[in-house]
Amino acid sequence: MTNPMPVTGVVRLRGGRGLMGGGTGVYALVRPVGVACAAGSGTGAKGVATAHLSGGAKAGVPVPPHNQEINMATRWPLRSFLELGAYPGAVPCARLHVKAMLWEWGLSIAENVELVTSEIVTNSVQASRLLDQPSVVRLWLLSDKERVLILVWDASPHPPTASADSGDDPRESGRGLMLVEAISDQWSWYFTRETTGKVVWALCSEAR
Repeated sequence: MTNPMPVTGVVRLRGGRGLMGGGTGVYALVRPVGVACAAGSGTGAKGVATAHLSGGAKAGVPVPPHNQEINMATRWPLRSFLELGAYPGAVPCARLHVKAMLWEWGLSIAENVELVTSEIVTNSVQASRLLDQPSVVRLWLLSDKERVLILVWDASPHPPTASADSGDDPRESGRGLMLVEAISDQWSWYFTRETTGKVVWALCSEAR
C-alpha cells in the first residue's frame, strides 16, 4: 500500500451556511479534493482522521429502485455528505459530523442518530478492510426536520453482518446491527446499481 497523500491544511468546518455545525469548534485536516482518509483511532499525532465533505453534488444519494420511502427522502430539504477512509478513525469522525449537523439543524434526536451511524459505519469499515484495495465509506444524512435518514455506502459485495464486540471503549466499538434495529424506526440494505458495493440505511425519528 502506498503512503497517503500529504495533508494540505487545516480548516474549521461550519454547518448550514457552511459545512458543519457553527459554533461547535470542529476542525479537520484537509487533503486534495476527492481524497479522504481516516487512520488510527482519530486521536494523537499518529491517529489523525481526514475527510472530504461535499454538499452532495459530487456523490448523489444511491437510492434503491423499489423503496418509495427512501426515494421520497431524497427530496427532503436538509442533507449532508461525508466521505471517509475505511479505517477505525472513520467511526468517531462520522459521529462528530452527525452531532454537528443535527445541532445545526436543531433536531433533538442527535444521540440516537449518532449511535446508529456509529454502528453502521463500524460495520462498513470492518467489511471494507477485508477488500484487496484500500477503500472509502460514504455517509449521507437526509432530514425533513422531524426524521433523519442515514445511508452508509461501502465497496464490499457482501451483505452486512453483525459487528463483533472488540472489548474496546463502547463508545468506539461496534455493538452490531441489533442496536441499529432497536434504536431506529426501520433499517435495511441494498446493493447499488451505479457502483459496486452496498448501502445500509436506517430511519430515526423522535417518536422512537
